[in-house]
Amino acid sequence: MTAEINIKSTSGTTQVLIGGGVLAKTGTVIAARLGCRKVAIISDETVAALYLDVVEKSLRDAGFDTGAVIIPAGEASKSFATLEDVCGKLLAFGLERGDAVVALGGGVVGDLAGLAANLTRRGVNLVMAPTTVLAQVDSSIGGKTAINTALGKNLVGTFYPAKLVISDTDTLNTLPGREVRAGYAEIVKHAILAGAGHFAFLEKRVDGFIKGDPEIRTETIKKSVQVKAAIVEADEREDGPRMTLNLGHTFGHALEGIAGFDGTLLHGEAVAFGLVLAFQYAAFRGLEGSGDLARVMALLEKAGLATTLMKAGLTPTAEAMLGFMTQDKKNVRGAIRLVVPRAIGDVTIEEVAPEDLDQFLQSVNT
Repeated sequence: MTAEINIKSTSGTTQVLIGGGVLAKTGTVIAARLGCRKVAIISDETVAALYLDVVEKSLRDAGFDTGAVIIPAGEASKSFATLEDVCGKLLAFGLERGDAVVALGGGVVGDLAGLAANLTRRGVNLVMAPTTVLAQVDSSIGGKTAINTALGKNLVGTFYPAKLVISDTDTLNTLPGREVRAGYAEIVKHAILAGAGHFAFLEKRVDGFIKGDPEIRTETIKKSVQVKAAIVEADEREDGPRMTLNLGHTFGHALEGIAGFDGTLLHGEAVAFGLVLAFQYAAFRGLEGSGDLARVMALLEKAGLATTLMKAGLTPTAEAMLGFMTQDKKNVRGAIRLVVPRAIGDVTIEEVAPEDLDQFLQSVNT
């Protein structure tokens, strides 16, 4: 089963292919869509050991001149130093503006490779080949590229949509269980935004997804991508509705920052906590009376994700959380922009004063 979704943007159309075995078709897909001569693969050490040969063979069989840039695995690679190194290697390979970069890996590789592709020669073609749940449903869709700084996550970046996204669901079979569970948090986020029908779809199929049922995985990922695609098409540059995709992320990014971006807390795990905190904040404000917080926590827990900071051994202070949240790139006029869920399928964007948020965070830690 292979699904195809086309996402329109001001820079063209992104073709998304989802299904088992599509990675081996990378060369033929690129040849049909892009008229390039050279293709550089950017991957990390872990993913390259598993899938680089498959992609290289596919590209060479299709007649491309190929090269590879391998970076260390992990969030630490989203840095200025790694970006400079990658761009230098792309230029040394002789990549021209009409050529392509394939980002083979998870969210870190996609964010870094996307930015490198955007900056090299002022923009070469970008092909995403995401190999994690999180990357297949979220970070490969919509064109966001970024690296981290000492002040926070994803603070330096651009919008640069891929020409192609090749999501091979078979790659999830080699993903550690923790990574599968973490990525599922983004799927839950999309369902909260989509509404009750999508959320109920997940409640019935979460076990099958986590256990690796191929049809459930393909269908779940397709539905999740469709949610994000619709939002991105309506608001490409995050000027309005697209900000709802940050549900759970303002809290989540702060938790990641406190953890040090060192893998102690995976992005999806932080998002799971962030979703719960967002619903708790809505309840704190008297905006959430639907009882949906319990459903959200139950679904996350069924997927194997922790939902309570204290039980997970995390005790971030309100001061530490605000230190990162006040640096969030979405903030305006000193106010923190939060996506506040009133119910499943009903969210609003609010500008919250740091002192008001401090009261809530103090209550969470008491």
